[in-house]
Amino acid sequence: MAGLCCALGLLLAGCSAQTWPGYYWQAAAGQMQLLAAAQPIPTAVQDPATPDALRQRLERSQRIRRYASECLALPDNASYSRYADLQRENAVWNVVAAPADALDLHQWCFPIVGCVGYRGYFQQADAQAQALQLRAQGLDVHVYGVPAYSTLGWFNWLGGDPLLSSFIHWPEPELAGLVFHELAHQLLFVPGDTAFNEAFATTVQRLGTAQWLRDAGTPAQQAAFARSERWRLSWQALTQSTQAELAALYAAQHTSPLTPEALLARKQAVLRDFRQHYAALRQQWRPASQPMSTNDAWARLDAWVAQANNASFASLGLYEDWVPAFTAMFQQADGDWPRFYDAVRAVAAMPSTSRQAALCAAFPPDSLPTACVRHPD
Repeated sequence: MAGLCCALGLLLAGCSAQTWPGYYWQAAAGQMQLLAAAQPIPTAVQDPATPDALRQRLERSQRIRRYASECLALPDNASYSRYADLQRENAVWNVVAAPADALDLHQWCFPIVGCVGYRGYFQQADAQAQALQLRAQGLDVHVYGVPAYSTLGWFNWLGGDPLLSSFIHWPEPELAGLVFHELAHQLLFVPGDTAFNEAFATTVQRLGTAQWLRDAGTPAQQAAFARSERWRLSWQALTQSTQAELAALYAAQHTSPLTPEALLARKQAVLRDFRQHYAALRQQWRPASQPMSTNDAWARLDAWVAQANNASFASLGLYEDWVPAFTAMFQQADGDWPRFYDAVRAVAAMPSTSRQAALCAAFPPDSLPTACVRHPD
């Protein structure tokens, strides 16, 4: 579920003003407030007011941070050596949008980082205000909370991205995976290619977490992670089949158009079927009798499913579509992280069409994604 918990870039983080000058100003102010709230982890650990559970987690987080650089060849810098208590559940809130009859994400363009398929806000109310404007344009819109985001290393000279209260108490494998994911963004970033960036970081997250568990995880953590992976594959199969149904519906609309009312009815039927299958999966993996708080990952996922629309499914693809290609590249590098990164850098340096062709070539021929079928090399 990494697609629900990661965002990129200082200038993609939110603000209260909708005008561009106000957007950038408030984004910078929000980032500075976050950095000002951060303190070195040794200071937090030695503070008598720090709860024991948090103290122990902060100490273990630094072992994860060292592992990231020493064993996964991820950047060795100031990031994740400090801790900030946000006093809120999420770091930012993302807004994604798509046409009512397509799975193409609405794009926002920024200096340096290029165009991306989401826009983030430090205040939930500002995200909802942006969502209202987009809905008024007839777009499908989804707003979701983001516990962590990366500044791509731009602020390492100010202490780097801190560990945050919004995710510090996650299960250790998930915490490790998030740190690996965000550091991967600092290692490599292609302006204007969100799907490439997110799939690369997701691949590092998953492969790195599996290696960390083998090297440093307890049997209980390994068992829990194996179970979560089985759930993830079930969830991924469901969302990908639903996405394929929606894509087929919209493709058919171009050749045999339905009336707007008929198209909406077909779309709603697909989404209704998705929610019914999710409910069955959820009961299988997490019985309703188990207690659940509003901060529970299942509560977040329930909310995502309840809102699911074209924007939701299109944004999932950003994190998943190219993961098999990157995984194959890692295997071709014999699991050698620096060799893998060099291979990815070579693909990243290509023009966008050649980059996509290179990723398509890494897939087994019988499992090509839609993008490769539409645009063969």
